[in-house]
Amino acid sequence: MIRIHNSLSGQKQELQPLEPGKLRMYVCGLTVYDYVHIGHARMLLVFDVISRYLRHRGYRLTYVRNITDIDDKIIRRAAENHEPFEALAQRFIDAMNEDCERLGIIRPDHEPRATHYLPQIIAMAEQLLAKGYAYRAPNGDVMYAVASFPGYGRLSGKRLEDLRAGARVEVDEAKRDPLDFVLWKHAKTGEPSWPSPWGPGRPGWHIECSAMSTALLGTHFDLHGGGLDLKFPHHENEIAQSCAASGAAFVNLWMHNGFVNVDDEKMSKSLGNFFTLREVLPRLRHPEVLRYFVLASHYRGPINYSLEQLEQADAALARLYTALRELPLAAPAANGHEERFLASMDDDFNTPEALAVLQSLAREVNTAKAAGEHRRAAALAAELTSLGAVLGLFSMPAEQWFRLAKPGPDMQHAASAAVLDDAQVEARIAARTAARRARNWAESDRIRDELAAAGVILEDNPGGKTSWRRA
Repeated sequence: MIRIHNSLSGQKQELQPLEPGKLRMYVCGLTVYDYVHIGHARMLLVFDVISRYLRHRGYRLTYVRNITDIDDKIIRRAAENHEPFEALAQRFIDAMNEDCERLGIIRPDHEPRATHYLPQIIAMAEQLLAKGYAYRAPNGDVMYAVASFPGYGRLSGKRLEDLRAGARVEVDEAKRDPLDFVLWKHAKTGEPSWPSPWGPGRPGWHIECSAMSTALLGTHFDLHGGGLDLKFPHHENEIAQSCAASGAAFVNLWMHNGFVNVDDEKMSKSLGNFFTLREVLPRLRHPEVLRYFVLASHYRGPINYSLEQLEQADAALARLYTALRELPLAAPAANGHEERFLASMDDDFNTPEALAVLQSLAREVNTAKAAGEHRRAAALAAELTSLGAVLGLFSMPAEQWFRLAKPGPDMQHAASAAVLDDAQVEARIAARTAARRARNWAESDRIRDELAAAGVILEDNPGGKTSWRRA
């Protein structure tokens, strides 16, 4: 039985689908006004692995991850760039999809955009007005009255009195209560707008997710996820809106992934430690290194991003790929590793423990290799490959992994290693093999040195076969 930490209760509880064998999951996606950064990447990877695992366990999962394509930040950035907001949003949606593809992230079943769900957003706002949970403000906005919803604050553990006491003192005659939030914003001059019963305007941020999730998954579904920064007020507001509109329960299990720190400091543009994937991925041997780095920490805790941590992830992943080298295809062996792997993942998706199982399995593969037990080694390697694939690992053959250049901090090594392509390396190895057969050791050594200077390391194996990898 899978047990998941429910942010609403603060405890682990058994996953009990609302429909036998089926699960419905909604995850808050990106606001598309800039490139994907490493904080986004963590969320995307965490819920990619969760969706993969739920399907591996036999559930028929419907996974929805939204896109916010209209927002103050989008409007502001588009104005700065002198371009239509639609063009800016589409450009960054395309960039997000490219980055996700590099990371091996499987596309969700549905990827709704806020601007495509305006009728549902307006209908929900009308429901909330009719039921007395919302009001029309003097400035033309439609506002949600937080005090009208008795359970407000349950997810975040916050009390209305404390929130009001800590609220900034602002002159805002539109709000009856400083905690009230906007459902529909009246149009300002020059801003994008759509028609509504309250005049031209656009949706508030919080109601977008309530309208899209309930439209695609129903008013009551199994799982809702997102980054910890969304727990309050975004997810708190989603609960208030959705439950008030439907008069029913909303989500059974809430999940939140932890923050990303950079060199033990919180990631922040003001601190200059804010990195996009477009900056990070070229410094890695392969995007799979970032996936391993993310999975090496439990999804609920903070994670510290640093070059040292990435080096450790690269080395750990290389140990797994090393175990898979030069082994034939075989059927997986049944020897208890899968049971330990499943037990780890069933316990609130404990990926660090699951990776420890893979490392243990890799050591057994290497021991079998050293003992000459090639059939057993191949069977263990097949199990390693199968279990790793559940986490999105081993996206390529092991030999290909070691032929990837591993860029250094100054990228100079990457430049030198890229001088020779794979075909050129293979041609030089063939020439070296011919020199060795002719006992021309000087020529053999010269070719080895030439390849080493290009960042290519040769490994002469028993039987005369030479394999190679990039340093």
